[in-house]
Amino acid sequence: MLKTRSWVKKRVKITWKGKFKIQKAWKRHLLMNKSSKAKGRFKYGKEVAGVEKKKIARQLPYGK
Repeated sequence: MLKTRSWVKKRVKITWKGKFKIQKAWKRHLLMNKSSKAKGRFKYGKEVAGVEKKKIARQLPYGK
């Protein structure tokens, strides 16, 4: 039986087309020091880079 890695299932979402999305960094704290423009950029998740796709796919065996 293949196991899913816990860190991946908590942090990565699979889109309808099968791409991996993750939350952008720097949106957790110290937001008063960041401009509205910068905070707006953190709003949406981003797609995982090509290098990381293979690693994540291996750690989410039932996510396809």
